[in-house]
Amino acid sequence: MDIFVLLGTMIFCFLIGMPIAYSLAFAAIAGAWSIGIPLEAVMLKISDGVSKVAMLTIPFFVLAGAIMAEGGMARRLVAFADVLVGFARVRGGLSIVNVLATTFLSGISGSAVADTSAIGSVMIPQMEKTGFPRVFATNLTITSSVQALLVPPSHNAVLFSLATGGTISISSLFMAGVFPGLLLGFSLIILCLVFAYRDNHPRGQTVPAKDAVKITIDAAWGLITLVIILGGILGGIFTAIEAGAVACIWAFFVTMFIYRDYKWRDLPVLLHRTLRTVAMVLTLIACASSVGYVMALTQMPAKMTAFFLSISSNKYVILMLINVLLLILGTLVDMAPSILIATPILLPVMQNFGVDPVHFGMIMMLNLGIGLCHPPVGSILFVGCAVGKVTIEEVMRKIWPFYLVMFLVLMAVTYIPEVSLWLPRMVLR
Repeated sequence: MDIFVLLGTMIFCFLIGMPIAYSLAFAAIAGAWSIGIPLEAVMLKISDGVSKVAMLTIPFFVLAGAIMAEGGMARRLVAFADVLVGFARVRGGLSIVNVLATTFLSGISGSAVADTSAIGSVMIPQMEKTGFPRVFATNLTITSSVQALLVPPSHNAVLFSLATGGTISISSLFMAGVFPGLLLGFSLIILCLVFAYRDNHPRGQTVPAKDAVKITIDAAWGLITLVIILGGILGGIFTAIEAGAVACIWAFFVTMFIYRDYKWRDLPVLLHRTLRTVAMVLTLIACASSVGYVMALTQMPAKMTAFFLSISSNKYVILMLINVLLLILGTLVDMAPSILIATPILLPVMQNFGVDPVHFGMIMMLNLGIGLCHPPVGSILFVGCAVGKVTIEEVMRKIWPFYLVMFLVLMAVTYIPEVSLWLPRMVLR
């Protein structure tokens, strides 16, 4: 009954359109009232939820990503990817450029929505101009942007770490996301080649050597951000928080003094947008902390474990059921609240079946990322359609091969733990 009150209040608040953060707070209050604990305890948990030093990672990486994504970095990364692909003059080269440019920007922005907007605004018109169907270009941009949810500095990896109560380091999650993200990008490139030879897509064009050198030097300034984030953490020079702060300073320097595409008068608007994003995320985290506290008191994780054990004791069957559950959740609820709500419930279940928490983090983020490419919530889908100037109906009719590729990558990440765990075990031991 206590669990019913908690979940029932939460679902009811969602259905009547209440903001998710407030829905979580009301659910925590209702659950606390049901089990008879003082409401002051809920308020203290809300306060504790945002009093961790690790929270600083979020504003630093959000701001660094926003500066680089809006300061001309996307256009330069597209040009650099074009140089890399142009040497081979492979058929469908511009679609591969799209995926590679997104891979590079993902390692800077940490945001799939930002990547969809930044890369899509450059690549979709360019691909259509050279003979690619606009819907194909839009679908490719939408699905390749899921890489940003996996590779460092993924904002969602930080949220997952916080949802576990800080028991999993952000650095481990950053390292774990590298190979799943690259695997997704590589798989999409294979799909691009299949479409290119089936539909006779145009070949990539070789960039003249003089222009190629200039483009590479121009893009290198932004790509140093990747070295700062990955190299600093791997080399033990920075913590994840310090890497975010240094990346923020470097992004500002490159954008305002090297590229100089962004105007000083636009900075207050960017800062205001970043503060709004950070405020929303931190409010969600605070309220979700209180829900996690009440869930623990109702013994929901233990009861959820017992429920799954009643279905099957086979780890691989349970992993498939968890995947289905997360895929459904990802299509119905945005990613941040999904991580904050589902992690305290499902992580104990996975640990009971011997699944590494870092591995489960990658499974969760990829599942929820696929959900963002599907209605009715689908924020990546909606942004991609807006940037590509196509309807959701047109996209959904053609996106199924991309879903299939993402699902196959999900199965590989789920059932081959070393895809996620090899790098963190090697460099963080």
